[in-house]
This record gives sequence, structure tokens and C-alpha cells, in this order.
Amino acid sequence: MALSSMFNFHLPLPEDLHETLKEEAARSGQPATSLAREALASWLAQRKKQRLHEEIAAFSRAEAGTDLDLDEELEQAGIDSLMAERAR
Repeated sequence: MALSSMFNFHLPLPEDLHETLKEEAARSGQPATSLAREALASWLAQRKKQRLHEEIAAFSRAEAGTDLDLDEELEQAGIDSLMAERAR
């Protein structure tokens, strides 16, 4: 990961988590800070995806039954495509 700026962040860890991180660092041959940075970046990316999913679901619930709910031409195109697949 190319970083243009680096900032320090003090994060106290419970002893068991610290030991697990040190063990994984030793096994992988990578610094514990790199592993922690990678884990945090992965977790934040997953949270971002989850938040987007929740926002889309909320929008879908709010717009159910409205003009934004369904594009009739798109629905018909999907039905036609499924029927063509079935006919093959």
C-alpha cells in the first residue's frame, strides 16, 4: 500500500490480541504494524461496503411501489431474456 503521508495512532490492545498479532507477525515475516494496518484497512473497506448495502436496501424499501421502484421496459427486457433462455 503506497502511502503519501503516515500518521501515528496509539492503540492499546488487550494482551491476548497483542500476543496473537506478534505471533502472526513472526509467522508471516511482516511487521506487526503492517499487519494491523492491513487488517484495519480491510475492516474499514468491509464496513463501507456494508453501509452502502444498507443504504441501497433502505432506498429500496422507501421507494417500493413508486415510479422509482420499477422500470417497466427493463422488466420486460428481463422477462424476454429469461423466456429466450428457457426456449433454448
